[in-house]
Amino acid sequence: MAIIKPFRALHPIPEKAEQVSCVPYDVAYESEVRDFIKNNPNSFLHVTRPEAEFVESSNPSSDKVLERAKHNLRKLIRDGILRVESEPCFYVYRLASESHRQTGIVACCSLDEYDQGLIKKHEKTRPDKVEDRTAHMLSLKAQTGLIFLAYRGTEEIRRLIDQATADETLYNFEDANRIQQTVWRLSKTDDLKRAFAAVSALYIADGHHRAESASLARKSLQNINPNHDGTEAYNFVIAGIFPAEDLRILAYNRVIRDLNGLRESEFLTKLQDNFAISETEIIEPQCHGEFGMYLCGKWYKLQFAVNSFREWDPLERLDVSILQRYVFGPILGINDPSTDERIGFVGGGRGTDELEKMVDGGDFKIAFSLYPTRMEDLLAVSDMGEIMPPKSTWFEPKLKDGLFIHLI
Repeated sequence: MAIIKPFRALHPIPEKAEQVSCVPYDVAYESEVRDFIKNNPNSFLHVTRPEAEFVESSNPSSDKVLERAKHNLRKLIRDGILRVESEPCFYVYRLASESHRQTGIVACCSLDEYDQGLIKKHEKTRPDKVEDRTAHMLSLKAQTGLIFLAYRGTEEIRRLIDQATADETLYNFEDANRIQQTVWRLSKTDDLKRAFAAVSALYIADGHHRAESASLARKSLQNINPNHDGTEAYNFVIAGIFPAEDLRILAYNRVIRDLNGLRESEFLTKLQDNFAISETEIIEPQCHGEFGMYLCGKWYKLQFAVNSFREWDPLERLDVSILQRYVFGPILGINDPSTDERIGFVGGGRGTDELEKMVDGGDFKIAFSLYPTRMEDLLAVSDMGEIMPPKSTWFEPKLKDGLFIHLI
């Protein structure tokens, strides 16, 4: 059973939605954030990434950064750019490009279901990132970005969503990446609540740190509320919820700083134990088990040549698992990619040109391009209660921050 709850969103007035909306807080580099906010005083990055407002070398304390975030959120409210919805609603949210379209809903989900494992995870969280977002939520008394959830779609939910899109839009604009952002307000919520009650589980596609932070923020607020009864806003977390079959996963590529003391020739020889290697001009893998590798100004194709792994095991057969098990761990000495500073992760949206740039620039020695993880593998791993290697999926397009804020 999936519990969804309508809520009174804090959101931009329609004529300011395009200006306010921004990329998720953890997607852009700091230099990009500085550029984004430089000429846009209404960008919600002023709230989610306020450190970029400070002089680059100033190293402000976390308290100062949080105070700036609160100030910026209050200013957007005071200036009438953000307003609170008059009644609890759901929202239908569509992201569309020439080649892709996905339509889901924005609602609040139960943190009890998250804590009980009914909202399923596939990724570990880093304590420092969770602590940062928890402090942000508690300071602002708001959840400022969507958790991205998936579910196995049903005909009834699709019918209700299609019905809602016949109404007048709340927002309808094209963003800087040429993604059409369209939102409809849905004030009649009972039918959709009943339809989601038939959904057996929700799956975190993206936003594990936000979800865990919301859970910890809830515990903190519960502890200081002597009248806690479970109905408070902090018991729920805001999410964009989309049918799994509509979602698109891009590759999450890897860059490595060194060859663990090996010469290039020695490294290539060790790779041949498990991969067929050939130079190539096709730098994006075309199938599962195939990898692109950029080393010393050349692209190579690596074809996995070991058939001893359990093909039926969704976790073991992931391409990110194959690289970790046969290359990063035994050859390059990277046994924990979640903490090892020798490895970097490059979202597929940035393309393989970014890999070449990072290696040719000298900060990294080698890059790997991967075939994207399949959605069915993510669902299968989550159903098993297993955890994928870090940065296994890159969902595109990204849900916007700033269009929906949940006050807690």
